[in-house]
Amino acid sequence: MVQEKKLVEDVYGWLRIYDDGSVDRTWRGPPEAKFMIDPVAPHEQFIEGVATRDVTTAMITTNEGSIHCARLYLPEKTTKDNKKLPIVIHFHGGGFCITEANSYMYYHVYTKFVRCTRSICVSPFLRQAPEHRLPAAIDDGLATLQWLQLVAKGEACDPWLEEHGDFNKVFLIGDSTGGNLVHEVAARVGSVDLSPVRLVGGILIHPGFVRSVRSRSEIELPQSPFQTLEMLDKLLNLALPIGSNKDHPFTCPMGVAAPPLDGLKLPSFLLCIAEKDLMRDTEMEYYEAMKKANKEIDLFVSEGMTHAFYLNKIAVDMDPNVSAQMDALIERVKEFIEKH
Repeated sequence: MVQEKKLVEDVYGWLRIYDDGSVDRTWRGPPEAKFMIDPVAPHEQFIEGVATRDVTTAMITTNEGSIHCARLYLPEKTTKDNKKLPIVIHFHGGGFCITEANSYMYYHVYTKFVRCTRSICVSPFLRQAPEHRLPAAIDDGLATLQWLQLVAKGEACDPWLEEHGDFNKVFLIGDSTGGNLVHEVAARVGSVDLSPVRLVGGILIHPGFVRSVRSRSEIELPQSPFQTLEMLDKLLNLALPIGSNKDHPFTCPMGVAAPPLDGLKLPSFLLCIAEKDLMRDTEMEYYEAMKKANKEIDLFVSEGMTHAFYLNKIAVDMDPNVSAQMDALIERVKEFIEKH
């Protein structure tokens, strides 16, 4: 007789964990929203001015023996592209537990992003918790930069990057908890020789910076479909090292448990926050701590918007204000890239 496995954790709509350790990421939310997490197949032909392909970047040593891959986005060349394009390494969000680099929610944003910013985007498929708790995703982000270095040195091959990419102008960008990875990866490479690659900037968009004690914005602001307190708590509990809480440096880099910010060698940062993000106050706390540590950091606020609003394709299509705010966000990131 086969014993039925028992549900031990349920993050509504996104994730189920059973007593045998198995994880089910089948979408159980509103059916009309399912398309946003569905994978998009790569296409090397240009569609609406962008081509995409998946590449193997490295072997990551795990008990299962997995391969590290990334999704590349290349904008179609225009008459104005008279020089090589900046390279932007993108870390997706999802509380370190859900969504993938090829999910439609990122495809619809980063195809537009590379068209508007005239950049090449490299988005690694990050190992996910709870099967792979942090620092696994951080290791994957660092491995992507190291692979880029190999390509720049001619020790690995990628025709898109070799022909079109400017290895002297590399940026990190991350959505939600992907923003945490921007900080962690940038901090790690601060003492590493990446030449001939030059990391010149990091863009943190609505990063998952929190504390174990609720902030005022967490308590007072309304929750949204992309962000509830229960979802936030559950995902981070599954992702952080066992025995840790939200004061861990991975989620609270401005806290007392984290390495002092003034001792880190970091590139210029752009911190993007949303006015109605539950994590707004702790994101601002990070901003103030970075300023106090004399780090170069700019701030951009999307007024009236909630966490990761631009990933919601339904809202972007139906609400002109959301669409305009997404355009403004991309334009501000474009300015940051062009400045550096």
